Amino acid sequence: MIRVHEVSRIRFEGRHMSLVVDGQEYQVDLSLVSSVLLNASAEVRNRYEVTPSGYGIHWPEIDEDLTIDGLLGLGHACESPCG
Repeated sequence: MIRVHEVSRIRFEGRHMSLVVDGQEYQVDLSLVSSVLLNASAEVRNRYEVTPSGYGIHWPEIDEDLTIDGLLGLGHACESPCG
């Protein structure tokens, strides 16, 4: 399987998510990407799974999925399946 991204850390502070992707740190305002995640408890936010391909992040308790490319505003050609 081709690994699209290497996600090495995800942290939350208030309405922001900080993530390290491919060695670079990014800040994301949750109010712009996911009201479900924005309103989730800290415990639920911290129980996530990065897909084996590195293409996305899944929060099973709230059934929320976000793609890394979408979070970072990147375009990526992904070989099927990306999940």
